[in-house]
Amino acid sequence: MLHDRVLVRLTPEEGERRSSGGIVIPATAQVARRLAWGDVLGVGTNVRNVKVGDRVLFNPEDQLEVEVQGRPYLVMRERDIHAMASERTEHGTGLYL
Repeated sequence: MLHDRVLVRLTPEEGERRSSGGIVIPATAQVARRLAWGDVLGVGTNVRNVKVGDRVLFNPEDQLEVEVQGRPYLVMRERDIHAMASERTEHGTGLYL
């Protein structure tokens, strides 16, 4: 990856979800635009806060999709990442917004 770009593999969505009240929401339901979690597979030389192996939260509709060896990946700028879930705890809780 070059500059401030990040290569992300989408984490597969689970089927149906449950609301806090116990209502089953089918996988096909579209309530609103949803942010998605993905795994970072590559980072450019100017990326400062994200490392390979981190899980990141982003809007998949605003990203560029690329297919490598038959598998889909997303390419985005580091600034398009909304949050990061990491095993690194030197900065606090492990979820950064």
